Amino acid sequence: MLPLLPFYVQAQAGGAAIAGGLMSVYSAVQLVSGPVLGALSDRYGRKPILLMCLFGTSFAYLLLGLANSLFVIFLAVFIDGLTGSNLTLAHAYIADSTTPETRSRGMSLAGVAFGLGLMTGPALGGLLSGYGLSVPAFTASFLAFANTAFGLFFLPESLPLERRAAAIAPVFSWAAQFKSVFLRANIQKFLAALFLLNLAFAGLQTNFPLYSNQRFGWTPAQNSYFYLYVGVCGIFVQGYLFGRLQPRLGERFLALLGLACMAAGLAAMAFAPVAWTLFPAVAVVALGTGFSIPSLTALLSLRVPDHEQGRLLGGTQTLLSLTNIFGPTLAGVTFELIAFSAPYWLGSVLAIAAFSIAYVGFASD
Repeated sequence: MLPLLPFYVQAQAGGAAIAGGLMSVYSAVQLVSGPVLGALSDRYGRKPILLMCLFGTSFAYLLLGLANSLFVIFLAVFIDGLTGSNLTLAHAYIADSTTPETRSRGMSLAGVAFGLGLMTGPALGGLLSGYGLSVPAFTASFLAFANTAFGLFFLPESLPLERRAAAIAPVFSWAAQFKSVFLRANIQKFLAALFLLNLAFAGLQTNFPLYSNQRFGWTPAQNSYFYLYVGVCGIFVQGYLFGRLQPRLGERFLALLGLACMAAGLAAMAFAPVAWTLFPAVAVVALGTGFSIPSLTALLSLRVPDHEQGRLLGGTQTLLSLTNIFGPTLAGVTFELIAFSAPYWLGSVLAIAAFSIAYVGFASD
């Protein structure tokens, strides 16, 4: 669905700024719901909260397939955002199920799963869009519902009862949840680096189909194939390369290397002279995200107690929601008011800032 969302907006006479606003709404709702869902999973277990989120995703895509106005599109996105902590809860599940030595590898494998989805999903969506934009949405709804059913019958609970009892009672305030996480001095700089990294990347997911269409004349199907390539790169980096390099180089080095690759890859995308140069550029970006995100996530997870993993990752979700509020809107506005390459060179500058903050954080340890 990701490369198709801007075209849902365009079908209802919307532009790049509205498409960016769509993702901002999604993230604004996640800002409120993410920390609360993470804390609830600490108290009541990962499985029931995860299943609720998956079912909400299924319903939201069903509504999107039926949408005949911008209002209904935004309503579908609102519902999905309200229950959209699937990846956060999956990371908490992995934190429950891994040792400190295998934590970053587990986070990387979650990235592989995401990469597989990013590889096959957009390609399937692009093919199905030839039969109408509603068909990919209905297919996505069915897949999410099937995932809910699979989790209900086959997914074991990862959080033991004794660790749930040790959890702090959930506070139904995203600000309070986030404050309790961010006040931990030992993770502040890494949270800031993660914020800037994701701010650099957030706007590109919704903006890229518009960018490639305007600059190189790409169609939705061509964008879907490009996302297929991105997925292959992500799987290689997180499924193979990260696992080979992490024991030798460690999370700190890989986090910094990944941030440097992000800066270089986004700059290359901004100034791509011809369409084929996007492919090596995005491969460098894949190295950047594949190295930095699991490394930073694992380093954060290792710095808080086991019974607060859901709270930490919920707080991290708040941070990412902020980037997804501002990132797509920033990309859409700079795309329309400055240049279609502006979101990419601006992202490169943000990645350089993230590298600097992470470097200072490691130096002060």
